[in-house]
Amino acid sequence: MPLPIPDRPGQLFDNADSFAMVFDDAWRKLLQQADAAALGAEERKQRALDACADHPFMLSSPSMAAQVAEFRIRLLGL
Repeated sequence: MPLPIPDRPGQLFDNADSFAMVFDDAWRKLLQQADAAALGAEERKQRALDACADHPFMLSSPSMAAQVAEFRIRLLGL
């Protein structure tokens, strides 16, 4: 199930901006889990991507979604 956009519950769009917002939220939730510190960077990224698996952008453009995830991680120091 896709994660909602925080300020607009239920609205998801097939674009990188919508995906970035959902990915950021998934990343932050992942880091709150007890086992997150023991995971490597690639495993953390993959788990966050898995949490966004039903997002329209992830479904239509999985390779671009992975690139957006990499960008968000670098940009925000996630």
